[in-house]
Amino acid sequence: MTALELSILWPALIAGLLVTATHVPLGAQVLSRGIVFIDLAIAQIAGLGVIAADWAGFEPQGWAVQAAALSAALCGALLLTWTEKRWPEVQEAMIGVTFILAASGALILLASNPHGAEHLKDLLVGQILWVDSARLPLVAAAYAVILLAWFALGERMGRTGFYVLFACAVTVSVQLVGLYLVFTTLIVPALATRRMVKGRLVTSYVLSAAGYALGLLVSALTDWPSGPAIVWVMTALAVIVFAFTPRASRYR
Repeated sequence: MTALELSILWPALIAGLLVTATHVPLGAQVLSRGIVFIDLAIAQIAGLGVIAADWAGFEPQGWAVQAAALSAALCGALLLTWTEKRWPEVQEAMIGVTFILAASGALILLASNPHGAEHLKDLLVGQILWVDSARLPLVAAAYAVILLAWFALGERMGRTGFYVLFACAVTVSVQLVGLYLVFTTLIVPALATRRMVKGRLVTSYVLSAAGYALGLLVSALTDWPSGPAIVWVMTALAVIVFAFTPRASRYR
């Protein structure tokens, strides 16, 4: 592997580890709440905010775009909080409808954009190999605040607090690694370790970190797209972890 390839892989790996830091504990909570597809919905809503800001002519990496993404995600989170209180029996269906509306809205805004297909691909698959290393300290600071809030307050945050915190995390992550990797990092480690009583969080962290590291390595060696390679490698590792978890362990 050349020095150039290593110089590209290191920032990508750091980005993946930063996403892992926040999304592993939040993913376990999402799975336990039975709202698995909320991350897809909120990430898509945040992406719609990014596309809307771009459509309005704002700079792609400017503060206006970040504000639009976060505002859209927070509105989506508060809407889903209200629907969970109002119609808890159909919350998954409401999440699905919210997702498809946001996805369709993004397609409408991109219809007249000659680079629309490229923007949509970036939103879904991400460009982790080309992550801007100058952004990583700011991302790390944002994640640190999110982790501090989560581990300090946890369940005491309540439903609304959880949705808001989740929206903030997903808004940052979807612009960093794309929607597919956001969903994979949240759900795959949580699924793989769901039988565990002890060491679940640590195992989930190791699984996700290994998925990013090996996925990036496979991508570099095979020239596969990095995002899909990480998704497949992390899922394969998750199957192995789950297979070797004793069946007698209590589910969480």
